[in-house]
Amino acid sequence: MKKILSFLTAFILAFVLIGCSSSSSTSTEGKKGIDVEKLDPKNPVTVKIGATNVPHAELLEHVAPRLLKEGIKLDIVTYQDYYLPNKNLQDKEIDLNYFQHVPFLNKEIQEKGYKLENAGAIHIEPIGLYSKKVKSLSELKDGALVLVSNNKSEWGRVLKILKDNGLVKIKDGVDVITATFEDVVENPKHLVFKYDNDPAIMVQYYKNGEGDLVSINTNFAVDAGINPKADSVVIESGENNPYANIVVTRAGDKDKIVTKKIVEALKSADTVKFIEDKYKGAVLPVK
Repeated sequence: MKKILSFLTAFILAFVLIGCSSSSSTSTEGKKGIDVEKLDPKNPVTVKIGATNVPHAELLEHVAPRLLKEGIKLDIVTYQDYYLPNKNLQDKEIDLNYFQHVPFLNKEIQEKGYKLENAGAIHIEPIGLYSKKVKSLSELKDGALVLVSNNKSEWGRVLKILKDNGLVKIKDGVDVITATFEDVVENPKHLVFKYDNDPAIMVQYYKNGEGDLVSINTNFAVDAGINPKADSVVIESGENNPYANIVVTRAGDKDKIVTKKIVEALKSADTVKFIEDKYKGAVLPVK
């Protein structure tokens, strides 16, 4: 009986020790990636970064070989959704993300209380208005339907394009970046705005010939084989454009060595040339 009890005691003790060892190993793994203080090319750390397909994931794939030589292995998680990447970052399911511009991040922080921060601006994707019905804004008829996504941070971009072309006037004192359709005080062509659409399906609306104007984010346009410069009726200017796409981290992580190395690679002269050669003006590097 004593032998059996001794055996059971030893077995339980061994099981507990193995469990502790496994827990300790998992904990160590969890600290890899964004939390490392020193990089070792012979033992690269894996960093999970969320991105939309185009151009973000493509740019990350471009810099991945360089980063691997420096001791960082990118695990790129792609999204077709604008809201999950920040939630997943906040919940520590990914280490960083790269898919959004500054006004979108600011709105997410304001509305959802995320503790996230901008780690560096990489590129600009000028937004365009597309149509199967008109070739210029001057051809728009009275009561034309303008389809816009439900992404509120894009509304000001669309309104600025229309404002700059004399199609709407915004209420005095309202910053066009944060303007909504309720801030339109003059609308001589009585444009009708429909803005409850998912950003990912705007391309399909355009291809189906729905609406008179369709606002499409450049990442979705390029991913669908649409050339924003050639195919849009009008596209916003890249000059003094506040909608730079950025790498985002959890608060306190933007100055860590891994974050800095990734931002440095994305802003390198080699990546700037890659952007200019591949996207031919549809995507503009922040220099």
